[in-house]
Amino acid sequence: MWLRNRCMLATCRAMKAKDADILIIPGYMNSGAHHWQTRWEAKLSTARRVEQAEWSKPVFEDWTKRLVAEVARAEKPVVLVAHSLGVATAVQAVPEFGGKIAGAFFVAPPDIANPDVRPRHLMTFGPYRRDPLPFPSITVASRNDPFCSFDVAEDIAAAWGSLFIDAGEAGHINAESGHGPWPEGTLTFAKFVSTLEP
Repeated sequence: MWLRNRCMLATCRAMKAKDADILIIPGYMNSGAHHWQTRWEAKLSTARRVEQAEWSKPVFEDWTKRLVAEVARAEKPVVLVAHSLGVATAVQAVPEFGGKIAGAFFVAPPDIANPDVRPRHLMTFGPYRRDPLPFPSITVASRNDPFCSFDVAEDIAAAWGSLFIDAGEAGHINAESGHGPWPEGTLTFAKFVSTLEP
């Protein structure tokens, strides 16, 4: 309903992917060749990956600083596409974005407040900010994600004011769980972008 109602006014012009700088924000260990993020980066002409200096030992300050710098150099409205620890990076950096974000597509946020999370230094990214986000967002979560319970994901999405999408039993929604092409995600993302203001 939210996706349909955003553009009910006759004056609303749908955004297209080419109207935005799409920032691909991978999580811990980066997204490999078969990951849906890598496929989207190759397919979308205005998409680019936020490259981190150290993928295997994420440092909170370094990751957020790098993302903020990428947002700052964008010449179009920015759409964030974050997976796993990339979601935490994006949410924690929100106060530094300066109003340049048109929307965010969050997938499989990890529970970074869970003391059992591994590797343990991922907890340095938490706890999540729980303020409503100042831009539209979607959070897609799985019912059997080993890095976050479904209830926790639903709770943090509600705190952010994010449209929450139940992906069913989809694991961590990555290449290992069979989400390389991920057509459902592609369709959902395209619909989401079309609701944003260019």
